[in-house]
Amino acid sequence: AFALAIAVSILLRTRKQKAHYLLSAFAGSMSLWYLGQWLFGFFRAGIWYRFTAVLAILIPQFALHLFDAIAPRENRESSRLLKVSTVLAVPMLVLGISSYQSKGIVRGVIFVYVVGFVAAGLVALATQGRRSSSRAEKERVRLLVVVGSLALASSFFDFVWFIGAEIPPVGAVLSVVFLFALSESMRRERLVDLYEMIGRLIVSTALAFVLAGIFYVFVTFVGFEKMYLNAVLASIAILVLFEPLRIMVEEQIHLIFFRQRHELESAVREIQQRLVHALEVEEMAEAVVSALERSRRATTVALYLVDPDGDDYVLRHGFGLKAPSRLARASARALLERLQRSPSVLLEDVVRETRAARLHGEQSAQHEALLAASRGLGPLADSGLVIGVREAGGEVIGILLVQDERVRDAFSPDEVSLLENLGPAISMVLENSKAYDRMKQRDRLAVLGQMAAGLAHEIKNPLGAIKGAAQLLSDAEHDVASRDFLEIIIEEVDRLDRVVGSVLDYARPSKGDPAAVDVNAVVTRTVEIMSPASEGSVQVRYALDSMVPKVRIDAEQLRQVIMNLAHNALHAMNGRGTLTVFTRHRSVQQSWRGQGEGGSVDEWVEIGVRDTGQGISPKILNNLFVPFFSTKTQGTGLGLAISQRIVQAAGGSIEVVSQEGSGSTFTVVLPAAALEDSASISAGTSSSLDLGGRQS
Repeated sequence: AFALAIAVSILLRTRKQKAHYLLSAFAGSMSLWYLGQWLFGFFRAGIWYRFTAVLAILIPQFALHLFDAIAPRENRESSRLLKVSTVLAVPMLVLGISSYQSKGIVRGVIFVYVVGFVAAGLVALATQGRRSSSRAEKERVRLLVVVGSLALASSFFDFVWFIGAEIPPVGAVLSVVFLFALSESMRRERLVDLYEMIGRLIVSTALAFVLAGIFYVFVTFVGFEKMYLNAVLASIAILVLFEPLRIMVEEQIHLIFFRQRHELESAVREIQQRLVHALEVEEMAEAVVSALERSRRATTVALYLVDPDGDDYVLRHGFGLKAPSRLARASARALLERLQRSPSVLLEDVVRETRAARLHGEQSAQHEALLAASRGLGPLADSGLVIGVREAGGEVIGILLVQDERVRDAFSPDEVSLLENLGPAISMVLENSKAYDRMKQRDRLAVLGQMAAGLAHEIKNPLGAIKGAAQLLSDAEHDVASRDFLEIIIEEVDRLDRVVGSVLDYARPSKGDPAAVDVNAVVTRTVEIMSPASEGSVQVRYALDSMVPKVRIDAEQLRQVIMNLAHNALHAMNGRGTLTVFTRHRSVQQSWRGQGEGGSVDEWVEIGVRDTGQGISPKILNNLFVPFFSTKTQGTGLGLAISQRIVQAAGGSIEVVSQEGSGSTFTVVLPAAALEDSASISAGTSSSLDLGGRQS
């Protein structure tokens, strides 16, 4: 009944192939064969015996054709085994319906024909499966061969009665399991679903045999009249044995059918456990790559992370085929866009989709661009899995490439889902690493601030004494050389005093007197103060937003920040060029969030200083706000660091955009003041001022 139900269910499917019809015929012949046995046992008529013999001879024919359809050969030619079985089927049918079919030797020949060719078919199926270049196909065929071998071994006892032996037909159970496995293998695309379903079926089958054995023992040795007691005792035994038996069978199925997936799952679990405690990028990269290498499920692994000094992706760690050392963002743009929408990209799918589009005459720019981007991966271009490492905003900050060039379709869908878990784990380590670096820098700066404050305090008193002594000596009569040396002493003491003052400002910054400040007024007044001290031919241009809201900050500290940025811009232009000072409003709808203590607000104010100098190199750009880092011969390296602390204390940040040879733009971003404190400001929106003294 089960075999017939499977046969009918296959025929009711909407999308059928040759293998589906063969499977339906195979299941139908099995069903009728069992039906013939029942009819012969019920009527004891010779016609049903011949009917059973004919169906037994047809079973290996359908089985061999089905196995050949499941794992077809590349040359599409029929196997020699199939041809031999077809030739021998004719005399077997003649013997099955002849009067000699009652003789033991004839029945034995038919029995050997049926069992032998089905067993040979399973061996051929296993051999063809091992030759497949697809790992998923190998695992699917191995599953069917194992279940089929168990069904054949148990069905051997079902055929024994055909030659005169009386043994209970226990093989029917596993035969139905085999048919069900064949049916589900053609319906389910995901191997994990197939394994889970068949695993549960095997567990249920094993429990059914245990239940039957327990009842057999109680009925045989205790007696049928104690049936109620037998049922109770058997139920208790089943309840006791069920859980350990289920766990044992599931573990064995997992090791047999999921061996390679088990290795990969163990590797991913090991990586996740190690990354929980990882804070260094190099430690994270080594943990990911080494675990995947030990899993033996990948022949090539490459981990790329965004270069801090540029937009390209740099190879941080890997093994296997020689992967390119850098991936240019421009050439990999199509691949990065796909990774922003999905956790991973299978390169085999990219190749197949592109070929299918070309085959149908479709000119898909998206497919072609994605294929071209994958070609930039070098030896990894045509196969493998690309996993995106994305930060919270969705930006791809890393790429993990995993490849096994030994087989085609190396990773099944469930394995792809398993490997995709590495993306968030790597991203978390990168975020933790940044936070850890900030903590270390903050700790270093705190210690440095304490040291600097104490050192500056100790230096200030001797400096005053040195300067006073030098001034007293300068009042006396000296020759020209001595007066020059005294002037140098006084100048250097003044410069050192300014450095000490800057150190104190950075170590113990003053909160000032925050109030709602008119940004445009502060900017205009600051530039006017700078005009008499400027040198060379530098033109200043204003681009002030008349509707910019007020900001809450100390006006003198804001003036100090603007003056510092403007001085740096003038130095970058060597006294010749155009300095642009602008203000504008920034809305939160632009997906920007402040990083200061002020938190997230609705509106922001930008104060920018743009120069036309030589720009800043990426190496210098990364160290701009590091204390005591300076490119000026007479600089202290504290100006930008102090400015950043002032702005951050007001709840804002300083953004820098620079390109070598094209100038730089420093933008101070501050939260707008409360609505009741912020009023519209009437100011000119554009004007220009020549710092040489001419207004225009």
